Amino acid sequence: MKLAMVFPGQGSQAVGMLKSYAGLPEVDAVRAEAAEVLGARFLPLLDDGPAEALSQTVNTQPAMVTAGYAAYRAWRALGGPAPELAAGHSLGEYTALTAAGALRFADALPLVHFRAQAMQEAVPAGKGAMAAILNLDDEHVVAACAEAGGTVQAVNFNAPGQVVIAGEKAAVERAIEKCKARGATRALPLPVSAPFHSTLMQPAAERLKGHIRGLHLAKPQFAVLNNVDVAIEHEPARIKEALVRQAASPVRWVETIRRMVELGATHILECGPGRVLGGMTKRIAPQVQSLTLHDRASLEAALQALRAA
Repeated sequence: MKLAMVFPGQGSQAVGMLKSYAGLPEVDAVRAEAAEVLGARFLPLLDDGPAEALSQTVNTQPAMVTAGYAAYRAWRALGGPAPELAAGHSLGEYTALTAAGALRFADALPLVHFRAQAMQEAVPAGKGAMAAILNLDDEHVVAACAEAGGTVQAVNFNAPGQVVIAGEKAAVERAIEKCKARGATRALPLPVSAPFHSTLMQPAAERLKGHIRGLHLAKPQFAVLNNVDVAIEHEPARIKEALVRQAASPVRWVETIRRMVELGATHILECGPGRVLGGMTKRIAPQVQSLTLHDRASLEAALQALRAA
């Protein structure tokens, strides 16, 4: 058996998402640490919302890192093994690096808050857009974006037949029509506040580069595959450089999961709220066992499954 772990990003958040881990002391400990860093208002927002506020990027990013890291700490405290491989979807890469000991949790929270602000401010409100393109091959999505003109790119290669595009609002709308003409069965505009991972995020990447330069990172205690190169970096300077490029580059998730399988992963656990990545894993690599740690019951079930493996 070879264990890999993946950490979710934006889109998996929900009001009260840590309540499903009730009774696990490590979750309470992480919540307390987060409140110390982010202030007293953070936990009421996490637990009680409103959902509109939690879904604001500057709140979602620290909330998801908190939730994913809390699930990981709970997993380890209950006897779950550390993974040999890990990755995170977009923002989740920061959670993966925190779990791996490369990034202190107390440093990760203000870092992703800054990242969120930089990404939000890179493009004026209403000028950017994202859309999910379903049941169209990657190369056709890329070609449709090229045909659309303006600034629009494929930015999340999430699963076979599931690609997200992002860019200028009008260019995204044109690309949607081009994708439909090429055979996409659905093209869904996403309710997001910025065109994440498109080249329009380059100003955010530049701000992040300056901010992250002085931050202390350690060598990860287990291998973390990054989004931007689908590569494992061990040196802190190279990890920082990959995080900076990630902000304005596509998330190569299909390649990431396939690389985990190539490296021998037999079990891939999604660590944190929601089950989005678990579903993607089943589509990308149906030969591996995909498990989730989205609440206390699933965490305990995953422990039993690994013990039986």
